[in-house]
Amino acid sequence: MQTQDEQLKPEEQPDKPQETQETQETPEKKPLWRELLSWVVTLGMAVVIAFAIRTLLFEPVRVDGESMCDTLQDGEIMIVTKPEYLIGDPQFGDVVICHYPGRGNTNFVKRVIGTPGDVIEIRDDVLYRNGEPVDEPYLTPGRNDKGFDMAPYTVGEGKYFVAGDNRDNSHDSRNYYYNGMPEAIDRDMIKGHVRWVAFPFDHMRGIE
Repeated sequence: MQTQDEQLKPEEQPDKPQETQETQETPEKKPLWRELLSWVVTLGMAVVIAFAIRTLLFEPVRVDGESMCDTLQDGEIMIVTKPEYLIGDPQFGDVVICHYPGRGNTNFVKRVIGTPGDVIEIRDDVLYRNGEPVDEPYLTPGRNDKGFDMAPYTVGEGKYFVAGDNRDNSHDSRNYYYNGMPEAIDRDMIKGHVRWVAFPFDHMRGIE
């Protein structure tokens, strides 16, 4: 039997677990305007990134027409790269996306057959560059046999002479509509380098 002295004082009683009442806090709901602002910012960033990619890196472009047959077919989707022309210039033989004066932002796909300073001439459908005949394996026999001739033309500084691979059915620098005479295009009218065909998938290939 415990004596009074042996009884534990209240302050000496073992600590009992404190009973707590857990309360679940409800997350504060964002105002509608803040939700809308978040979506606008996210979409804006996506647009900016997509624009930067298309402007600085690459973009898909659909072939419209037959002026580049058989290198490119009507309806195919090309991958056009940009970096090489941001830090360098187009080279002879490059297949490019370009614009023409007076045609706004319409894209045309052509091949560079003359660079600044070149003298371009076509005799009996044979391209001569600086007096030497050019081997053009990308031209399809039967598509370039109309006997097209073009007198020697000197490509000016900062200019590029472009033509379609389907020379019998291509509107290009040889027959430039703007003044009815052969006319090269300005460097800043060349927007990208065609590198691959991405669609249809069974026709995927590199372009040279």
